[in-house]
Amino acid sequence: MSGEPVRVGVVGLGVGRRHLEVFANHPDCVVVAVADRLEEARAGVRDEHPDVALVASWDDLLTHDLDAVAIASHDDDHARQVVDALEAGLHVFCEKPLCRTEVEVGEVREAAASRPEAVVASNLVLRAAPLWRRLRGEIASGALGTVYAIDADYLYGRLHKITDGWRGEVDGYSVMLGGGVHMVDLVMGLLDEPPVGVAAAGTDLATRGTGFAENDFSAATFRFPSGAVGRVTANFACVHRHQHVVRVFGTDGTVVVDDLGARRYSERDPGSAAEWLPDDALAAHKGALIAPFVDAVLGHDHDLPGLGHELSVIEACLAADRAAASGEVAAIPQAIAGGIDPCRR
Repeated sequence: MSGEPVRVGVVGLGVGRRHLEVFANHPDCVVVAVADRLEEARAGVRDEHPDVALVASWDDLLTHDLDAVAIASHDDDHARQVVDALEAGLHVFCEKPLCRTEVEVGEVREAAASRPEAVVASNLVLRAAPLWRRLRGEIASGALGTVYAIDADYLYGRLHKITDGWRGEVDGYSVMLGGGVHMVDLVMGLLDEPPVGVAAAGTDLATRGTGFAENDFSAATFRFPSGAVGRVTANFACVHRHQHVVRVFGTDGTVVVDDLGARRYSERDPGSAAEWLPDDALAAHKGALIAPFVDAVLGHDHDLPGLGHELSVIEACLAADRAAASGEVAAIPQAIAGGIDPCRR
């Protein structure tokens, strides 16, 4: 790009309100237009952003002169909007999940193939958390020995979001795609490889008798080419605060992240003490990946994983849902053969 600011449009003013603020405060960006179907949502940003065009629809947003869009609409709108944006020549920053079906994966891949210069990033924001950045480097260096298993629990603790909110109105809403995807992305990122197969099970016991007709809990066991095993749960039913509980098991050490904090165990002696890790397991805010996205758009160095990884994460979640429905192990197609997409576009 030239030295001109990146012109951004935002759709959806739920979490998208945070996107709006972060883009608006970025020195290399200007927010041109915002779309939300609710007048009260648009009115809520009018005073603070008087120069931003406020429109009611995605189609109206695309009539503006943009370089990039931030998609924070409902999950079932994401794929169409990602494809529309790519076909319009735009870079895409999208809330998770990037898409929800195998057909949509194919549509996104096809649209992106005609725009190889486009940056497509999903807001799987744990990527920006200092603890996971540090731990990925330590795993790569061999500090934990050979990592043979990772457990990752997504404890949502907000049951009303699927029984009373818009998620319950989405046909076939998946708790693995809607929340567990963060843990799938985390495990794949830590191991630096995509899984090749998955067994899974789910239950709807907590939401029976409500308007939500899908599983409210899903557990998946992924097998990786290295021989490592990743166990992921998406637990929307839990009586618990919103939290991620993770255990990384290596031959020379174990890292545990839970209510007590993050700590490393380096000895099997029951009397040995853990080393407490000071790094935060959460990103600073929900827009923490916007800065590297802008860097990628501008052609600067960044650490986004690339579209191949983004689609591999979706395919892993979809395979987990298939396995839970069938009771059989599901194979996982790979967007990029042999590992996480090395492309840094």
